[in-house]
Amino acid sequence: QVQLQESGPGLVKPSQTLSLTCTVSGGSITTSYYWNWIRQAPGKGLQWMGAIAYSGHIYYSPSLRSRTSISWDTSKNQFTLQLSAVTPEDTAVYYCARSDTIVMVPRRESYDFWGQGTQVTVSS
Repeated sequence: QVQLQESGPGLVKPSQTLSLTCTVSGGSITTSYYWNWIRQAPGKGLQWMGAIAYSGHIYYSPSLRSRTSISWDTSKNQFTLQLSAVTPEDTAVYYCARSDTIVMVPRRESYDFWGQGTQVTVSS
């Protein structure tokens, strides 16, 4: 059974960089699938942020591209998200999730495995 687990700070100050890691167990991130970052702000729907493919190719949401960086550490079976110059509008629950294709307008059923999500609050 594949499991994903997000980790990172729950509080980030405005203008700083948010960094999150997703640790995957039960399957290698380099053999198949797309590994996604998704967030949900209070009262809003899911927002796809980007993904890294099993090949290492990286995809970004056009609306967040200038502030987002996704990478991986294959030795640890982890992939990471960095979001720079955060503002309070970046406050959200951040999820990592697996999919078999790139889905830029996400729905829950678009992904077969999810992390539990981690709350990130941007506040001074």
